[in-house]
Amino acid sequence: MDIRAIAMGLAFAFMWSSAFASARMIVEDAPPLAALSVRFLLSGLIGVGLAHALGQNWRLTPGQWRSVAIFGLCQNALYLGLNFVAIQWIEASLAAIIASTMPLLVALLGWLFLGERIRPLGIAGLVTGVAGVAIIMGSRLSGGVSLPGVILCGIGALALAVATLTVRGASSGGNVLMIVGQQMFVGAAILAVASLATETITVHWTQRLALAFGYTTIVPGLVATWVWFRLVARIGAVRAATYHFVNPFFGVLVASVLLSERVGPADLIGVAIVAAGILAVQLSKAQELAVRTR
Repeated sequence: MDIRAIAMGLAFAFMWSSAFASARMIVEDAPPLAALSVRFLLSGLIGVGLAHALGQNWRLTPGQWRSVAIFGLCQNALYLGLNFVAIQWIEASLAAIIASTMPLLVALLGWLFLGERIRPLGIAGLVTGVAGVAIIMGSRLSGGVSLPGVILCGIGALALAVATLTVRGASSGGNVLMIVGQQMFVGAAILAVASLATETITVHWTQRLALAFGYTTIVPGLVATWVWFRLVARIGAVRAATYHFVNPFFGVLVASVLLSERVGPADLIGVAIVAAGILAVQLSKAQELAVRTR
């Protein structure tokens, strides 16, 4: 058993999931798109600065430049931008659960449009994941949750899934930290334009805003990304992706502790079912990869 890999996987999942609670704190005191644009700018400057210190350069492969453009647009501007807007209207725990369905969407889109094979375990995982989401949505919608907020989170998760399928392996040429930093700049530029066109910049300066902003910039923004790439290098992308199955648990837990969000029985049941579906899909991918490499 690789204890270090397990620790890295759980740390990544926790940092990734905690971003929704800190985002909720930020948007209560600052316009979401403007705040996210500044966060990306700072994360990009730190990432590029660290990349230079490590001897990385701006000379990227065509695939890496494609990664910078697509992830900057789909992951940073669309996925995170839409989530920051939506989280003004829905709870952080629900946003985390919806975002956690990304591995299911990747498997489904790959099957439908790229002809990727899904083993029976993977199909069962997709069905299970959809059932878990349906349970959570049924409970939340009956309680008066914002439907536009849910739709924005869903579109964001779909955008991230498309980006993941489009740029697989684009970081194989090295310069990983430089790629991460540059895609932050792409997101910052797009969201700055969107903010100027749609938002009135009014900020309520509070200690909680400063702490949440600093945490979101450094921990989910840079540290989690670095841990993810180290984990992939250590155990491979398919096995590393298995850790996504704990994201719903951590997302609900952090939001409950930090924001005192209420979690009902249907939420807990749905989260467990979604997590089981994600795990089944990822285990199915691992099985398929093992068969191919024999």
